[in-house]
Amino acid sequence: MPDGEGRTGRYGMEGDVNLTSRRAAWLERNIGPEARRWLEEDQRYFLRQSLSTPCLNVLARCEGIYIEDLQGRRYMDFHGNSVHQVGFGHPRVIEAIKAQLETLPFCTRRYTNLPAILLAKKLAEIAPGDLGKSLLCPGGAAAISMALRLARMVTGRFKTISMWDAFHGASLDTSSVGGQRLFREGAGPLLPGVEHVPPPEPYRCLWGCGGDCDLRCAHYIEYVLEQEGDVGAVIAEPVRATAAVPHPDYWRTVRAACDRHGALLIFDEIPHGLGRTGKMFACEHFGVVPDMLVLGKGLGGGVFPIAALTARPNLDVIPEHALGHYTHEKSPLGSAAALVTIECIEEEGLAERARELGEHALARLREMMTRHPLIGDVRGLGLLVGVELVRDRATRERAAEEAEQVMYRALEKGLSFKVTAGNVLTLMPPLTISRDELDRALDIVDACLAEVEGGQGREGPP
Repeated sequence: MPDGEGRTGRYGMEGDVNLTSRRAAWLERNIGPEARRWLEEDQRYFLRQSLSTPCLNVLARCEGIYIEDLQGRRYMDFHGNSVHQVGFGHPRVIEAIKAQLETLPFCTRRYTNLPAILLAKKLAEIAPGDLGKSLLCPGGAAAISMALRLARMVTGRFKTISMWDAFHGASLDTSSVGGQRLFREGAGPLLPGVEHVPPPEPYRCLWGCGGDCDLRCAHYIEYVLEQEGDVGAVIAEPVRATAAVPHPDYWRTVRAACDRHGALLIFDEIPHGLGRTGKMFACEHFGVVPDMLVLGKGLGGGVFPIAALTARPNLDVIPEHALGHYTHEKSPLGSAAALVTIECIEEEGLAERARELGEHALARLREMMTRHPLIGDVRGLGLLVGVELVRDRATRERAAEEAEQVMYRALEKGLSFKVTAGNVLTLMPPLTISRDELDRALDIVDACLAEVEGGQGREGPP
């Protein structure tokens, strides 16, 4: 498929592209007159942007693990923009927001409120190590911005090291430390002093480890720290959106290098924290405590936008400066939603559920790998699962077109997920999903792989 159909630079992309012929074909087959009319209205009044427009469909409701469109068709949502750890419309989250609306729906700056204080206290209780002081804000990109600003002020250094292919937000500063071409190209001058290194990716290791990791990727970070000499922070996702899981010693090696060179370590757990990987925080799998940890997305229970920066208390040294002077800084509604969300994750054992169901999913997918030559790699932690499709297991040529085919055929069978990096089926269901529902979704993936491998659906309708 030519670049003109939206494929340029897709291999570093956060999600699936929207401008291919298969998107148009799917819309033609599946969208009825009412939804088509509203999609046309959407295009008329919204600015267009990659990954968001043209929209795929028009939703009418969501509940639990399901989204439902205007035509009444239900889809298991294994995408959810990573906000649905406790599922959509969790009754306790909805109840908490309704109750808060009746008393204190907004908190004027210079004042505080009980939900915000209790949330900050709760974050201190559950965060790893001695992370214990927080700031709240409306979204993840804003929280990353606060972390970057705090790192500059504490260390007196403005340089950072981050990963190519990483996503930390779509604002100019977060796009600068992010490593995705889609968000950087054409944006003009980005932040100065932003260094990038290759990410730890066992299946596609740029260092040629061949599956036998010798931590050259981690040692390269120390090399850059030595060469620059004045890096203020290393910022990264502990586990990438492609479900690439680094070597168990990777982050311990990077943590030690940061300590030796006076750089802070910032972990972005916006999409994958709060139980998804089988522990409350992804960094706990590696036994590493960062200097700052950033949460967002699912923190608001899939209902309210709220994010948090949680840091070591010894970084609380600049009361005379503003880090995040946001109108909704201490939102009572967002805080109430977040408190109940964390309680649901704890009381319903959702992290443990994610671990158990994740192991089951990986076992099933590895069995599928023995039958489906399209599958080159299966990986994940908890209910963050990646299935990388390749045209040849020896060359590992990315099966981008085939991944797109699988995605659209799965939608027609009632399963929604996104394709990351062009060829990785990224499966991230709500942690409330049952084993039967998970098996039904995996059956759909199995069937779609068989259809695509059999030559069905390559062009036009199935």
